[in-house]
Amino acid sequence: MSKPNTKSKTDYFNDFEESADDAPEEYSQKSSEDFAAMLGESLKSPTKKLKVGDKIKGKILVLGKEEVYVSTGTQHDGMIMRRDLLDAEGSCPYKRDDVIELYVTQVRGSEIKLSKNPTDRNIAKDLEDAFDMMLAIPGRIVEVCKGGVRVNIKGKLAFCPISQIDSKHIENPEEYVGKSFDFKITQFSEGGKNIVVSRRKLLDEERELGTVTFLEEHKDGDIVTGRVSRLEKFGAFVELAPGVDGLVHISEIAWSRIGDPSEVLQVGQPLTVKMLKRETSGDRVKISLSIKQISPKEEPGAQDESSAQSHPSDTWSKFKVGQVVSGKINRKEPYGFFVQLEPGVTGLLHKSRTIDTPEFQFEKFKVNDSITVQIGEIKMNERQISLTLPRDPGEDDWKSHQQTKQTSFGTLADKFNALKKK
Repeated sequence: MSKPNTKSKTDYFNDFEESADDAPEEYSQKSSEDFAAMLGESLKSPTKKLKVGDKIKGKILVLGKEEVYVSTGTQHDGMIMRRDLLDAEGSCPYKRDDVIELYVTQVRGSEIKLSKNPTDRNIAKDLEDAFDMMLAIPGRIVEVCKGGVRVNIKGKLAFCPISQIDSKHIENPEEYVGKSFDFKITQFSEGGKNIVVSRRKLLDEERELGTVTFLEEHKDGDIVTGRVSRLEKFGAFVELAPGVDGLVHISEIAWSRIGDPSEVLQVGQPLTVKMLKRETSGDRVKISLSIKQISPKEEPGAQDESSAQSHPSDTWSKFKVGQVVSGKINRKEPYGFFVQLEPGVTGLLHKSRTIDTPEFQFEKFKVNDSITVQIGEIKMNERQISLTLPRDPGEDDWKSHQQTKQTSFGTLADKFNALKKK
């Protein structure tokens, strides 16, 4: 099968002039008319020029044994090696007239070379978009370096400071080498040669969502369950929900005097505790807990399990994945909205879930606006709901949100103080 003709309009015209001199007059006149029509159609073709890194969708014109020619939307067709289109079994899953998405890897005059793999320029553009839109992006930690670790993100190396690898203090960053996580790009410059990422920012966002939800569901005096996450000389930290810790002071562990929490408690031990007091410190909430106040004259860990108060699952169970619901924005952050679906039930509509809906204007929404969302994911144990925009193309209820006076919801401390007034 021959290579498609890539001659320019001038080449076609010269060939026509040469052949027309030797042709009969009647034939020449007909050929002239045919050529005029062909030239007219040619002039209608796109005149845009491609450059390395461009992503195109083209139709397969010729499927040869070694070379495949594809339309590019320009006057010249592109070529990709057939071996680049083979699947894992070594077969070519495409046929003539199939439309495929490819990347431009070389442009030399009328010669255009294509590939299924993105170029460095494509990758850099994707990473820059992720930086601009504050999207999470997967990466793998490949080695420890001075001050942090290097992370492979789509084939490019990024730097993650040691303080941004995790939300906890890290003694041995070597333990993270070879592991994959989601990161947020915090710095992007020099066309992708200088990239800085953070995992901690994503973990903090998840912790903040969990804290807001927990504070809405519980108040001072509630009996809750948790797990011992850390022991110190002055007391025990208890994880009440993912990212939400409270402190049982050593004086609140038992009625009898103990010298060290480790005498009666161990990390990972499940506990039932009483919430004594919640107070704010900057953007964090401190929760004071007690074991002894729900186990009079009993040793720690021996309290009656029936005294524990379970989560109000009835309210949560009414929500299902895929369900379209209405809610009210009770907090707006650069990365998304916290949407209250029911009293005590809040979901997160991340900004990245809105970019595929150009009509949705993130900036125009304010705190207290009504919004229609769809349940994307429910983590019942963590009491977390991820939201998306309704998938139905005809769904536009979110456009009817009511514009109310904007109030500043402020920090997590403001959220806590507002809850205390309820």
